[in-house]
Amino acid sequence: MAAKWVNLGGLAIMGVGAITQCLYNVDPGEAAIIFDKFVGVKSSVYGEGTHMRIPLIQEPVIFDIKSRPRSVPVTTGSKDLQTVNLTLRILFHPDPTLLPSIYTNIGQDYDERILPSIVDEVLKSVVAKYDASELITQRDAVSNSVADELTRRAETFGIYLDDISITHLTFGSDFARAVESKQVAQQEAERSRYFVEKAEFEKQAAITSAEGDAEAAKMLSVAFDKVGDSLIELRKMEAAEEIANNLATSRNVVYLPKDKGMLLNLPA
Repeated sequence: MAAKWVNLGGLAIMGVGAITQCLYNVDPGEAAIIFDKFVGVKSSVYGEGTHMRIPLIQEPVIFDIKSRPRSVPVTTGSKDLQTVNLTLRILFHPDPTLLPSIYTNIGQDYDERILPSIVDEVLKSVVAKYDASELITQRDAVSNSVADELTRRAETFGIYLDDISITHLTFGSDFARAVESKQVAQQEAERSRYFVEKAEFEKQAAITSAEGDAEAAKMLSVAFDKVGDSLIELRKMEAAEEIANNLATSRNVVYLPKDKGMLLNLPA
């Protein structure tokens, strides 16, 4: 009797194991396709949940279909032959309906095989249309051109791009030196313009001052002609009054009585 129960227990364990081998799970954010050893990759795509398979004949291939980030660095040349270093950050996911085709033609590591290649191709094509300075001043236009072209190329491989952005943009040392030289030249030009404008202002001020002096001399000449020596006498009186006032307030001036001698205490 005991042997019978042991046999039944063994059969039950084997049955559970066989059932387990026939089932596989697909987690949320994933999709699965089946590779059949007799017919190859089947066209059906299985979403999240538990599914059945034929053990030893069918193998599930699980794909992550959530949006994932990837950064791709590229070094290329601009229209004016400047070296440009860019890094493109993309969010991507595969088209679930095309997973059988992606697996058959590219492989489960489709992102490693496709994305660096098409990003390099598109960036080189777009950047070559712009000068180095335009890549800075027209960065939005460059980003839009890259996004449009890259989206079109990726969709031919069954890959959707959810977001595309240029996160890094630098230039070679030659361009950096050229920019620095240009800035120095602009500063020197500004300084030269300042000195020229200053000299012009001083010239105009001197001309205005000379014209004022000439006009004043002319007015004095006319006044002398009209009043003769009276104006000169008036100016002498005003000058004498000013000198007297200055002497009156000075501590170094001593007044002596008029018409009176002064006896000096000199030794005999």
